[in-house]
Amino acid sequence: MPSSSAPFRRIADELRGQVLAGSLAPGDRLPSEHELAESYDTTRTTVRKAIALLRSEGYVLSEQGRGVFVRKRPSVTMLLTGANYRKHRSSGTSNFNAEALSQGMRAEQRILRVAEVGAPHEIAERLDVPEDTPVIVRRRLFLIDGEPMQLCNGYYPAELFRSTPISQPEKIRGGVHSIFEDPHGPIASKVTRFVEDVQVRLPSPSETEALVIAEGVPIARVLRTAIDKLGRRLEVLDSTLPSDRYTFRYVIDLP
Repeated sequence: MPSSSAPFRRIADELRGQVLAGSLAPGDRLPSEHELAESYDTTRTTVRKAIALLRSEGYVLSEQGRGVFVRKRPSVTMLLTGANYRKHRSSGTSNFNAEALSQGMRAEQRILRVAEVGAPHEIAERLDVPEDTPVIVRRRLFLIDGEPMQLCNGYYPAELFRSTPISQPEKIRGGVHSIFEDPHGPIASKVTRFVEDVQVRLPSPSETEALVIAEGVPIARVLRTAIDKLGRRLEVLDSTLPSDRYTFRYVIDLP
């Protein structure tokens, strides 16, 4: 195993430190291999190893014919509390959009597909229905300032929501939860509980492409189940998020 004091690691450590300190800002071009080799009194091969390490960690991107650049990585903090949820619900704004806006960012959600499918095993388990039970899936891509940030598949029991806007490939004014809470809707109920399961793994090739994930950056897969006051499982959100773009804060109030 290479020593932690190997020359290429020392170069990578210093450049990484400059990125983290902000002296190399997102979008900045790194010095050329020749310039770095001269600066560190080493070979271009050693410099290439240092750059490859930083690229695998997600700090830089190489552009053919242009050079190596510090990655531009939109980053958003998601605050998850019951009070926050209710505040955003009352305004008709999704938590993602509201949190991005509060941090001076432009959020966008694109609908990729809406269809009725058989519930996969993991989804059926969380909705407390038999596997392959008909569910409506709404597949979306979330973006911030035009950059892809999250893939999200929302699953809903078809028997409850087949005749509602949830089944249509269009955006819903006030979001899906406005359908849940509509006093004239199919269930007229409030969500009173969320259960989240979080997994961390490396992305699949399709996830890497869709979210423009750098080599070596893991994703967080968040499965969130929404449960109403009657104990009904109304929604499972299956979200895929690059781990280098989010900070999550959970505020848990204990009785």
